[in-house]
Amino acid sequence: MKEAASRDAAIVTPWYPSRELPFRGAFVQAMVDATAPGCDSVVVYHCDTWVSRMNERTTEAVEAANRKLAPLAVRPVPTVGGAQLVHLAVTTPRAQEYGPLARNHERQLRAALGGRPIDAPVVHAHVGLPGGWAALQNARPDARVFVTEHASFLNLILAQPEARELYDELLHRVDGFFAVGDPVKDVLTAEFPHHRNKIQQIPNPISFDMQRARPVSDLHRWLFVGGLAEGKGVTWLVEAFAQCRAKDPELTLTIAGDGELRTQLVERVGQLGLEGAVRFTGAVPPATALDMMREHDLLVHPSRYETFGMTVVEAVAAGMPILVTRCGGPEETLAGIEEAAGELIDVEENAESISDGYWRLRDRFPHGLDLPRAQRVLADRYGYEVVADAHYRLWFPAATEYRGEDAERAEAHD
Repeated sequence: MKEAASRDAAIVTPWYPSRELPFRGAFVQAMVDATAPGCDSVVVYHCDTWVSRMNERTTEAVEAANRKLAPLAVRPVPTVGGAQLVHLAVTTPRAQEYGPLARNHERQLRAALGGRPIDAPVVHAHVGLPGGWAALQNARPDARVFVTEHASFLNLILAQPEARELYDELLHRVDGFFAVGDPVKDVLTAEFPHHRNKIQQIPNPISFDMQRARPVSDLHRWLFVGGLAEGKGVTWLVEAFAQCRAKDPELTLTIAGDGELRTQLVERVGQLGLEGAVRFTGAVPPATALDMMREHDLLVHPSRYETFGMTVVEAVAAGMPILVTRCGGPEETLAGIEEAAGELIDVEENAESISDGYWRLRDRFPHGLDLPRAQRVLADRYGYEVVADAHYRLWFPAATEYRGEDAERAEAHD
């Protein structure tokens, strides 16, 4: 095999930002942006789950048609980091369980590839099912396959017998398996103790390159970035904002995201008389969300559960204080710098926990925080270069060892 091919990689993922869902899979895009520059080539296969109401007969007919059309759609376009992106529609019956869904992604990716394996010596997938399974079954026999797990709903996946069986086999066969944080790793090691030694930890990468023009001088402009769903605590966020704005009319809230609760939230904002103070932007692309972080004063993130909490780290990277719940991931990502970065609050089913946390944070702002220190610590943990190097050491061990020997020789020569 020629030397250039030794640093080729492919990424298989069900989540990646698209025109319709610009924020979904932002963490996968960040991983591509971080790792692609150190590779000779990277191709991202976005196996996008297209759900519709289909019975058994129509499912077979739709999938047969897709098998014919999918190879025609394999037209790579440029994406971040110099990588190429292939967007594939995976036709999916509504409420399909995770085992059949994984096999569905496997079949339809194979159809799109014309029955040929993914032409890369390294294949890295996101989420065990369906991404990991589809990657494993479509990789070359000599390829090394890796999986990163992010899913916050692993318990639902593993509760389904077929899905659990596939996940067990996946863990057995892949060359490396990574959890983005302790919440994910704890679920997997409890469920599959016999695979404990294979489950490692590599976090999501975060860019620390772009800084805000001026430091935050007050905490008036609140920002929420995420899905508008019960699990994100957005209903309590609106109530807490109303409580705080009653004491300080200068407060504003921007809600960047979309979801099932949007109509309900808009109605509640109207009932509270806050139309002029609360702005709904809908879902925004990752770059726009980062720009908003550099334009607002405080990220309020009252999620009920997070496996990592990428948005929280991105906010600190943008020089923004945070008010975030202890919902799993943030306790790990912010360990040792909780007070330097902002305020952590308990997950409670009320608005007062958020509003009380805000006033505590405001009482000690700005001298009770140390955002530059928090940024330095987080960059050492989650910066692009740190996370990319962790992947390269596993993807290309021979090339990485060779680079290390070159560096040692150069140092000795100096």
